[in-house]
Amino acid sequence: MIIVTGGAGFIGSALIWRLNQLGEEDIVVVDEFGKDDNGENGKWKNLVTLKYADVFDKEDFGHMLSSGFLKNFMIDTIFHLGANSSTTEKNFNTLFKNNFEYTKYLCEQCIDNEVRFVYASSAATYGNGDQGYSDDESKLHLLKPLNAYGYSKHMFDLWARKSRVLDKIAGLKYFNVYGPNEYHKSGMQSVVNKCYHQVKETGKARLFKSDNPSYKDGEQRRDFLYVKDAVDMTLYFMQNKIVNGIYTIGTGKANTFNDFVKPIF
Repeated sequence: MIIVTGGAGFIGSALIWRLNQLGEEDIVVVDEFGKDDNGENGKWKNLVTLKYADVFDKEDFGHMLSSGFLKNFMIDTIFHLGANSSTTEKNFNTLFKNNFEYTKYLCEQCIDNEVRFVYASSAATYGNGDQGYSDDESKLHLLKPLNAYGYSKHMFDLWARKSRVLDKIAGLKYFNVYGPNEYHKSGMQSVVNKCYHQVKETGKARLFKSDNPSYKDGEQRRDFLYVKDAVDMTLYFMQNKIVNGIYTIGTGKANTFNDFVKPIF
């Protein structure tokens, strides 16, 4: 059995879709079905076409783990993709509990029960990139995230290294993922998705003004990654359980906003 936290979310639902394609339906979805970023409760729509065994609220699932759920149901892998992913979240306690404490609890449960643990870190941990984008774990302490979300993810990466569990788990630093099932993310949707709707509705795409004199407007660079490619990379770590540590999930090539928006038109 496979568990996907954040399974009704963007990457999580795409991961379950791909697992279904591979013939896997013995899947437990874990998520939080409160209001989405746009004030609606619409993530459930991502589950309509998927095949899975059960769905649990994330808090209920946390309690179930303490009762031997992982061992009793012979869980093979947990993909922990659930998180508070708002880069504008002001309440750090919310980020701390969701992105650090909950992740740490799941990790410890997996290690104790010999369950494969693959978790989502974030490219936001790299900050402004002045330390480069190497996923060398020995350099984790040099990174300086620019927002509270990035730091809450960075906290777990640091804990995992200090606790010496990185040789047993896999952490994935997703870059700028785009694709289907983003609609519930509101302001946190990818630039690609936002521009698509802008072009469709107005015939124009609005890009961020550059705040760096080294880059002209629209010439800022990002590593954009299609969600189905991100999913295939994620599944690699279930299929290859001896591959552990922290890995950057991207194309390895940065494109300008100007170059990337042209195919959207």
